[in-house]
Amino acid sequence: MNFKNFINSRWWKVVCVIMLAYTLIMGFLAPVPAKPILHETIRNLYFHVCMWFSMMFIFTVSLVYSIKYLMNPTEENDIIASESANTGLVFGILGLVTGMLWLRYTWGETGHDWWAPDPKLNGALIALLSYFAYVVLRMSIDDEQKKARVAAVYNIFAYVMMIVFVMIYPRLNNVDSLHPGNGGNPGFNQYDLDNHMRMVFYPAVIGWVMLSAWIASLNIRLEKINRYNHNKI
Repeated sequence: MNFKNFINSRWWKVVCVIMLAYTLIMGFLAPVPAKPILHETIRNLYFHVCMWFSMMFIFTVSLVYSIKYLMNPTEENDIIASESANTGLVFGILGLVTGMLWLRYTWGETGHDWWAPDPKLNGALIALLSYFAYVVLRMSIDDEQKKARVAAVYNIFAYVMMIVFVMIYPRLNNVDSLHPGNGGNPGFNQYDLDNHMRMVFYPAVIGWVMLSAWIASLNIRLEKINRYNHNKI
């Protein structure tokens, strides 16, 4: 099933609502490990980390449809690619905001305020700026076909930038990071993510990723309507 057929079906939207309702309830009520420094803020794992999963999923959809556009330049492929990128930006911003809140109220007493010289934070910001440039690029070109073609090529570059700065660079052993699993720090699976948290975290990832697809599908439909009305004028 491709993304187009997936977003047109309904069953997964019911699953999305159930998963997110479960996440919100259990995310605040289920027991969590009493870890030093983190304490109750570890519950942000169900929200902050899931924003990044959702962002990467929907950016991947955007990449796939940008490549499909270059192979088969249809308006629909361009719309799915562009609106998926726009949706990914929303979840990326939410990921940054929840990360900043987590930083402020967990490590604030150690000298950090709302930002820290963390490679993953900085890498995520660079990745988002590259996608903001994608949006600006599309707005700066009037010809629809040229816009779609140039944006599709740039989208591949932006995705590679995201992988390098979010997934690869922070995991280098010579890079210090506050994030588990990065800069030589052990991952959540090794010291924080116990069985109680796994029962909430995995459904949370599924629910938030589905929500990103749902929002993207609404944006895609809205853009199709806007283009249809524009062509009628």
